[in-house]
Amino acid sequence: MTRINRLLIALLAVPVLAGPVVVALRHAHAQAPAPGSSTSGVSAPAAAVATPWVVPDIDKLADDDWGRTVRYGRDLIAKTASLIGPEVSDPAHRFAGNNLNCQNCHLDAGRKEFGLPFVGVYADFPNYRARSGEVGTIEDRIQGCMVRSMNGKPLPADSREMTAMVAYLKFLSSCHPVGAPTHGRGAGRMAELTRAANPVHGQAVYAQNCAACHGDQGLGQRAGAVGDAQGYAIPPLWGPDSYNDGAGMTRLIGAANFVHNNMPNGVNWQAPALSTEDAWDVAAFIDSQPRPHKAELDRDFPNRLQKPVDAPYGPYADGLDPLQHKFGPFQPIREAIKELEARAPQAPPQTHHP
Repeated sequence: MTRINRLLIALLAVPVLAGPVVVALRHAHAQAPAPGSSTSGVSAPAAAVATPWVVPDIDKLADDDWGRTVRYGRDLIAKTASLIGPEVSDPAHRFAGNNLNCQNCHLDAGRKEFGLPFVGVYADFPNYRARSGEVGTIEDRIQGCMVRSMNGKPLPADSREMTAMVAYLKFLSSCHPVGAPTHGRGAGRMAELTRAANPVHGQAVYAQNCAACHGDQGLGQRAGAVGDAQGYAIPPLWGPDSYNDGAGMTRLIGAANFVHNNMPNGVNWQAPALSTEDAWDVAAFIDSQPRPHKAELDRDFPNRLQKPVDAPYGPYADGLDPLQHKFGPFQPIREAIKELEARAPQAPPQTHHP
């Protein structure tokens, strides 16, 4: 029996509800619109409810095959550029196409509440993925990030790296039952604008709040010299070494909520620094900037009625202006989709329109 097979058996043997935990109490609250803003849509629960944010403690894992594999998975998330980036010394380990780290989007190695965490994610898979039109595995989800957010190529299915990433994601979900909702997942959900997001105003917001760290040209700050495989101290938000145009962060709803609840770096969803309108507009500005192109995006979402309303690339089922899909407002798109679904009752049901 190979070492990889032994690790896979160990991974499958770890119960989803086992493991030591660190618990911090958080309070769900409505993320109210900024004074004077024009907003509508879904927000967080209006009533304050104590909700545990549960993250397993990786330091309590034993120094055995399982513990080492989980820790290597964490390192791959936190130090992606140094381990599998395009500048690593061994060409056989160059899987990422840019010098980002996974935790540039999945903050604190996927452990921050409403910072696109991995906590609870493993328990969701396998599941139906509208983007492919098929049921996908957790491995498929990782490969999607590799070719989109990391602008690279898929990991070998039987590689040590894939095993370690899956092990780490399973570990982070070890206190979350399959099918149960996980408060703190995703980037949060603030009210939507009833107008289109304004990238021109967003440029001014960027200059005031973001450029000092990410740079006037959005190119970030390297952790070392180019070519030394150290990646970025502060990641680029656009340009040739950023995520490509098929990545989830190019969708405005997720990007705006991520900015609102996490940026400038150090803020959280309970005390955001930007107003809702500024967050929508600066995300629109960032998503308007040039970045690498992913081929064959027209193959995404084969059932066009299941395409997210903020997908920034066509084709679309509704015939509305592509700029509205990019910048909103999004409620009219949802209404148009509902009308099309009503006319085609035999079409597969729409599973999610964020």
